[in-house]
Amino acid sequence: MRTLGRSAVEVTELSFGAAGIGNLYAAVDDEQAYAAVTAAWDAGVRYFDTAPHYGLGLSERRLGEALRERPRSSYTVSTKVGRLLEPRDGGGDDLANGFAVPATHRRVWDFSADGVRRSLEDSLTRLGLDRVDVVYLHDPDDHAELAFREAYPALEKLRSEGVIGAIGAGMNQAEMLTRFVLDTDVDAVLCAGRYTLLDQRALTALLPAAAARGASVVVGGVFNSGLLADPRPGATYDYAAAPPALLDRALRLKDLAERHGTTLRAAALAFPLAHPAVTSVLVGTRSATEVRDAAEQFAAAVPADFWAGLRAERLLPDDVPVPGDTGGPVPGKEAS
Repeated sequence: MRTLGRSAVEVTELSFGAAGIGNLYAAVDDEQAYAAVTAAWDAGVRYFDTAPHYGLGLSERRLGEALRERPRSSYTVSTKVGRLLEPRDGGGDDLANGFAVPATHRRVWDFSADGVRRSLEDSLTRLGLDRVDVVYLHDPDDHAELAFREAYPALEKLRSEGVIGAIGAGMNQAEMLTRFVLDTDVDAVLCAGRYTLLDQRALTALLPAAAARGASVVVGGVFNSGLLADPRPGATYDYAAAPPALLDRALRLKDLAERHGTTLRAAALAFPLAHPAVTSVLVGTRSATEVRDAAEQFAAAVPADFWAGLRAERLLPDDVPVPGDTGGPVPGKEAS
């Protein structure tokens, strides 16, 4: 267990991303979703992240159902605000937004203070919980002014009232997250895809700022939406077909891992926690099989020679931290 920033909220180093059980890209049924959460629990995962955006609330409903029988004090749940779900008519599906669900609602951007409170209330209803532990501002990229002026202060007020334990922002970029770390009192930020074996943009400013300010970084998207999980022609990188140069680099990483008796998946999962600001690695999974594989790969030891090989073959700059750099416990791996 690790603690988020200066809060009292604890998370596991491996955490469950619930977009998949919200039918991201393809449908899973209720039993599969329940089995995925149960497998995560059995593997020791106690931090679960969801959002209204994921399947138009389906992810929240399924996650809440799967956790309902567990003691509430034994796990941590985060959800997000910034998109309200408004009922709509007309049928169709939500595949244009990436989710295989009926388009029963439309998403309405709302980073107002009232929108934050309403979104949280709706999420609690869908989850069937009396509280969530962490709330992130979700993708405020095009809404920075309102997010900083109204949404963040609303979260800060809810935290001061004890309604939520920790607050932050979750984005697919590092630059605005750095601003949140420097200009607000967030406990944590969720950075997706910007601190991986293929992309270390978060190392430029975000991670040093978080370390200096005592904020935590939860790293998502460690497989860069698939390329680092299974590099092959047609694999995706950041939700689009991987460019040839990146595919070639990923294949070189995979070859290096196999030469050292490990897997690229294990290395991709281990890499972020070498930085002391990183508290948890968030992995999106949609089945019990995927969960068990992620847990096994996360627990696997990655040989030191692999990390040395990354630098020797210029697949990673020398100044990027890797597990074991200090010669002692891996930063981020020590017990809380």
